[in-house]
Amino acid sequence: MPTLRLIMSSYLVAGKTVEFKLDLDVSMNSTYDFPYFQGNSLSDLFAPDITDARYALILNYPATASWAAYPNREKYFIQDGSSEATKTSFDKIGQKEPWKNLAVLGDAIPGIVINQPPNSLIDYWREHLGFSNSSMEMIDCSTYLEDLSVSDRFDKLLTLFPFDNLKPEKHAVHPDIHYHLLSKATLAELGVQCPKYQTYNLHEVNLQSIQLPEQFPYLIKTSHGLSGEGTYIIKSASDLNYCLQEVRKYLDIKLLNTIIVSEFVNNEVQNYCVQFYVSKTGNITLIGTTSQLVTPEGSYLGGLIHYRETDMSRFFEMIAAIGKYAHQQGYFGVIGFDVLEDSEGQLYAIDANFRVNGSTPLCLQRHTLLGRGKEVAQYSSNWRMDGTLESILVTLKPELDRKDLIILSALEKVKYGKIYTEIYGIVAGEDMKEMQHIEQDLHSKGLQQ
Repeated sequence: MPTLRLIMSSYLVAGKTVEFKLDLDVSMNSTYDFPYFQGNSLSDLFAPDITDARYALILNYPATASWAAYPNREKYFIQDGSSEATKTSFDKIGQKEPWKNLAVLGDAIPGIVINQPPNSLIDYWREHLGFSNSSMEMIDCSTYLEDLSVSDRFDKLLTLFPFDNLKPEKHAVHPDIHYHLLSKATLAELGVQCPKYQTYNLHEVNLQSIQLPEQFPYLIKTSHGLSGEGTYIIKSASDLNYCLQEVRKYLDIKLLNTIIVSEFVNNEVQNYCVQFYVSKTGNITLIGTTSQLVTPEGSYLGGLIHYRETDMSRFFEMIAAIGKYAHQQGYFGVIGFDVLEDSEGQLYAIDANFRVNGSTPLCLQRHTLLGRGKEVAQYSSNWRMDGTLESILVTLKPELDRKDLIILSALEKVKYGKIYTEIYGIVAGEDMKEMQHIEQDLHSKGLQQ
């Protein structure tokens, strides 16, 4: 049966409607035949699109904190904390997050790192994930963007987010285009069903004059929040007061231009992240779909995936529309869009991330883990275990050898004179029951969340 899709897209800038579009689309899911990605690394994904020049991937986000040698405070604002005390930390931006993607990078694209992973972690990756030292390009964090801007070693740099201090022509995707795509204000342009929202340029509209919804709940978002930062679920007057205080702080430090006031999707039954790759020619390759694990405040914790059970065809029209829009804009690379499903089965896109996503490494383990008979896996970014990484690798060796646990990133820390290790990783089992049993066994060995 054909599906009749009626899309009404409207959004407001400075409180005035600037676009209204009615799009009638009659189509069939069977008209789409998107293949699943058959590799297991980011290099394999990008390989067809990086033959025309010398590419590398900058693995870290830009930052705005005082520790950043190249803060994004000029054009491509990123909301990573409204005060110095709440800024995303260096160990997350410069170590744990980039190392996680380095683990699954492969060897066709060099990965730029500004802080070297521990040797014990590299050795583990080499043994269990096929990691090659040739994929890592270490550049000093105090000079890396200047070095890359003038270097003739790399012609184009793939990025998670545009950098103010990297020459525009060095970005693999033009930074203006990439920044526009990453804006939460762009959602209505993608041609998919999304909650109604209004967009306000705070340099044109006074914050106090914005007409907010009369009833809770609703959402207020900053345009380019990082990892849940800048997304405020407004369920009470106190929530609203806190949000407005945060927005004012961002305005005071001149790191915010735009906010979005959005409907809240009621009766949510599932939260998905749907991921695919769009090539330079516009071809689409499926990467995977995870169920997202988030805190009540909306902060991202990880993802759960059923490699065989998940039917991505229910998202095909959304994938086709977003992929087409991205290609028309000049983007190529990984796309992950967040979808809420309500109790009536309606699907609402609530965010679109034109970059490698938090759970992309989990999706890339599809063929490796299915080859081990493991159909269910969960990625988490908030594990910790007492002891050094070397001692943990010994303690958990049986689980690591069986791929019950895959360590993507690990960082040793000291508190009150005691060493512990923070871990990003994947737990996998034949089914949900076995995976939960493995989690319990790991917990008994000291792996905590």
